[in-house]
Amino acid sequence: MLEPDCYNAATRMVDDNVAKGLGDKPAFIDPDRSLTYGQLQEATNRVAGLLTGLGLEQENRIAMLMLDGVDFPAVFWGAIRAGIVPVCLNTMLTADQYRYMLCDSRAKALVVAAPLLGMVQPLLDDLPFLQHVIVQGGDGRLYPDLHAMMAQAAPVFETARTHPDETAFWIYSSGSTGAPKGVRHVHTSPAYVADNYGRSILGIRESDVAFSVAKLFFAYGHGASMACPMSVGATSILLPGRPLPATVLGMMRTHNPTLFFGVPTLYAAMLADRDCTPANASARLRLCVSAGEALPTEVAKCWEGRMHVPIIDGVGSTEMLHPFVSNRPGDRRFGTSGKAVPGYALRLIDDTGRDVPDGEMGELLVSGGSAGDGYWNQRAKSRATFAGEWFHTGDKYFRDAEGYYHYCGRTDDMFKVGGRWVSPFEVEQSLMAHPAVLEAAVVACEDEEKLIKPRAFVVLKQGVDRAGLFERLKDHVKNEIGVWKYPRWIELVDDLPKTATGKIQRFKLRCVPVSPAGAATDMPDQEPAGNGVENA
Repeated sequence: MLEPDCYNAATRMVDDNVAKGLGDKPAFIDPDRSLTYGQLQEATNRVAGLLTGLGLEQENRIAMLMLDGVDFPAVFWGAIRAGIVPVCLNTMLTADQYRYMLCDSRAKALVVAAPLLGMVQPLLDDLPFLQHVIVQGGDGRLYPDLHAMMAQAAPVFETARTHPDETAFWIYSSGSTGAPKGVRHVHTSPAYVADNYGRSILGIRESDVAFSVAKLFFAYGHGASMACPMSVGATSILLPGRPLPATVLGMMRTHNPTLFFGVPTLYAAMLADRDCTPANASARLRLCVSAGEALPTEVAKCWEGRMHVPIIDGVGSTEMLHPFVSNRPGDRRFGTSGKAVPGYALRLIDDTGRDVPDGEMGELLVSGGSAGDGYWNQRAKSRATFAGEWFHTGDKYFRDAEGYYHYCGRTDDMFKVGGRWVSPFEVEQSLMAHPAVLEAAVVACEDEEKLIKPRAFVVLKQGVDRAGLFERLKDHVKNEIGVWKYPRWIELVDDLPKTATGKIQRFKLRCVPVSPAGAATDMPDQEPAGNGVENA
């Protein structure tokens, strides 16, 4: 019998760079440490050895609850080298959510950063499948320390003979519309992302230095900080903490990245910071990327106008691992998600499954080699979402005559006013084009007659004069996009609820009671009482 084809993603992403003579080149740099490709190779060998030394076998799963730093890629690719499946967990969840994912994944081991141990420690004795807990940065008293275990493991390891179609890792969906779902990705997916998006869209090369504020547990961060840079032997900068504007600018000044990956909310927050100037950022920056949510036109124009660096917007998903629609340098259209990334096919369909013509809104379907292998233990959702070669994104789009895709909103966010469709994103873009508005989110809301109308939650810029603001914003939206689309209620809030990946959780806003001041003709000097919006 012939042996099946063998392919291990760690060989392509780690070992090939060493074989090319890049063993002494920095692969990852965090605020405290750096790893060359040669050191990364040895670290992944040691991780593979320590995991198998614990009795873990090929196809077993380990959970990773780790902050962005050089230990993350060592553990991630080390597990993959051993044929063990790393399960990446969001670092900003609750104890109940961690209990759910640790039970759902049946992880036999957990590697957890010391600062995050307190969140999960009360759960650890009551998880039926968990056999080992390893603490990264721990003192070794309660649980073994990762670095001490790596030091005792052998620096060489025979890479597992995995199959190209074998599950390599999991990423849980961000849960923007409900409970997280475990998405399984195969060994060839990172290289597919790198070969298509990395080379064709970014033009990534060995000399690049990538800095992504999207975290490594997030699919966007995986491609931006690992798959694309590692595919060509580039260097990635990792930030363990929160990406506050001042912190991000400090990292940019220190490390001079050539590629910067952010999300729309961060770009808007950085633009609100007076210190965000070209002289106070990276001197080598050549391209900025936005994903996670659609980039408002006003934010894109302001960023380019101030920073003098092109910014490209795209759309992807956990299920597809990285953007599959994108603008690109030299071919950008503000207010759109761009065109299909090479290697991906797109369709727009109506509710009957019929392909819609240009200019007509439909659900976006995508086909490509980085598609996940379905959701773990959710057969019905897998069958409905992964339909043959086509993945149903749940996003509403229309394509214009020049082939650019225009985002309208999530399928479950769209609503009709007076029988006509309203795109929350379109209303949000219009509000954010007003000089008083920093951020906005729009949801459907019933009025006293049980009719659906738009309701807006708005974060204002500092120092805004609120006198007559409701009328000014209402008239602005009417004049920009249509008289039936203006928000009948406007609630002022300090923050919008978001996932850790920066996506607005509109389903939380739908549950917020209407404030008595929310539809006032003149906005009050203080925030409306009881707005009930918390940062996710």
